[in-house]
Amino acid sequence: MTAAVTILLPGVLRAEAADQSRLTVDTTGSLRTVLDAVAEAWPRLDRRLRDEQGALRRYVNIYVDGNDCRRSGGLDTPVPPGAEIQVLPSVAGG
Repeated sequence: MTAAVTILLPGVLRAEAADQSRLTVDTTGSLRTVLDAVAEAWPRLDRRLRDEQGALRRYVNIYVDGNDCRRSGGLDTPVPPGAEIQVLPSVAGG
């Protein structure tokens, strides 16, 4: 049995993942591990989520089961089997 997680993408990022709103990744462990799997399957999406050093981009917010990853370990945030990861770009305006 594989340990899959679901990644929910907003409309603005779907073009980088073949217009899918939900991605399934068959890996768990840490957010870094999950994003490494995303990088293999959807490299253009990964470039929108992480910078050249592999750090999360400032304008992208990622939640693991509703918890902001920046407050729960960053890329080392635990991702259990069946987790739901939501990606939300920051909104700026004035």
